[in-house]
Amino acid sequence: MSHQDLDIEEIYNLYYKDVYHFAIYYTNNKHEAEDITQETFIKAMKNLNSLQSLEKAKVWILTIAKNTAIDYKRKMRRISFFPAFFKEERLSAPSPEERMLGQDSWKYVQKALLKLKPQYRSILILRGIKEYSTQETAEILGITEEKVRMNYHRAKTYLKREVGSLEEGWEMINERK
Repeated sequence: MSHQDLDIEEIYNLYYKDVYHFAIYYTNNKHEAEDITQETFIKAMKNLNSLQSLEKAKVWILTIAKNTAIDYKRKMRRISFFPAFFKEERLSAPSPEERMLGQDSWKYVQKALLKLKPQYRSILILRGIKEYSTQETAEILGITEEKVRMNYHRAKTYLKREVGSLEEGWEMINERK
């Protein structure tokens, strides 16, 4: 497949939701997820020539999304002098998952996700929430399948410990493995 056959609009239409969901799970903030999604596709457009085939587009775009999310959070840490009420606003607005579940368990799971190391968080989102295979997750993150399996287990153990007795929240994550 030639690079002229690769169309950023087609890639966007196919994978926008995957990128956005990854970003929303990673940040727990709609606005940040939108920014990360937009930046991901801007980077993809600029680097479209590095995509070898449309068959690898999903892995390629989610790898860009993962790196963009990490960079975004790193940058936000440096700009942490914003007043606290900006951060409180984010926690007061219920996410779609919270409304769907009609309970607080998702909030606790999300808070626990945000405490994870970025590598563990990425693996848990891709494997546990988005249900990507071990191989797809390894390709997206640029690590071995063994590392995915090991870190996924560690991330689930940490998450289970953090969520504690909220069985509904833990079962939701555990069901998706």
